[in-house]
Amino acid sequence: MLRAVVVMSTFLIAGTASAQDWMAPNATPKTELLWPGKVPGAVGTEDVDKPTLTIYLPPKGQATGAGIVICPGGGYRNLAMDHEGYEVARWLSSRGIAGFVLKYRLGPRYHHPAMLQDVLRAIRVVRSRADEFNIKPDRVGIMGFSAGGHLASSAATLFDAPEAKVADGLDAVSSRPDFAVLAYPVILMGQGSAHRGSQDNLLGENAPPDLVAHMSTEQQVTAKTPPTFIFQTNEDAAVPAENAVKFYLALRKAGVPAELHIYQKGPHGVGLDPQDREVSTWIDRLLGWLRVNGFIPQ
Repeated sequence: MLRAVVVMSTFLIAGTASAQDWMAPNATPKTELLWPGKVPGAVGTEDVDKPTLTIYLPPKGQATGAGIVICPGGGYRNLAMDHEGYEVARWLSSRGIAGFVLKYRLGPRYHHPAMLQDVLRAIRVVRSRADEFNIKPDRVGIMGFSAGGHLASSAATLFDAPEAKVADGLDAVSSRPDFAVLAYPVILMGQGSAHRGSQDNLLGENAPPDLVAHMSTEQQVTAKTPPTFIFQTNEDAAVPAENAVKFYLALRKAGVPAELHIYQKGPHGVGLDPQDREVSTWIDRLLGWLRVNGFIPQ
């Protein structure tokens, strides 16, 4: 079943307050190297050459069994680790969902497929250690914001891409996420509503047209793409809503369960935005969608 919901800024729902307390106490996070050994395609040994996962686990008695790898945005050049990474992971863990914040490689130092290799490795790491993290291996999701949303959509559509395969010791573990959450995502490449900065940082300037089309992820949606939740604002001038809408329509065409929320008000990069009573409801709607699809308990 597919359901598109356009949410106007005057619409209020009960439970908004729950998006205000993402600073709720939880276990101290732990940061690990994503690739303990040699990083595939590494061009150096600096901090920027070493992807990491920062792990936020809920108390065992509150764990729902779900875990989400989180990809902060930043145009594939920077990473908004705080408000699109750590804050989100704290909020999720306070709701019983394990959060894994991914620090992935960036352009122009790196280009595709380094970023895709990082995110698929992160999914494999989390799934392979499901017992340790007190999650279910069939409830491992991917979440991304802005350019991180493009990376998350890439994981949801290109999880079997040949260029992302590396001999990382986890080859037998599936890298397909069980669900995807895309927040004001970059989706389109080489089109009028594309975010050119993200495209250039990911693919390099003057990338071949076939590569640009390959990485325009709405063109890569198939029936194997996992169920997807999408959140966007109509006022977003940096990444127009056409990105989210076209990905949703591709999901609909492929018969993939999906839910789309477009808020009338709100700029790009809002994150949890606990100060905005309307836009901040998106995270509560996400919880509802996760329940509807059986990824967390009712």
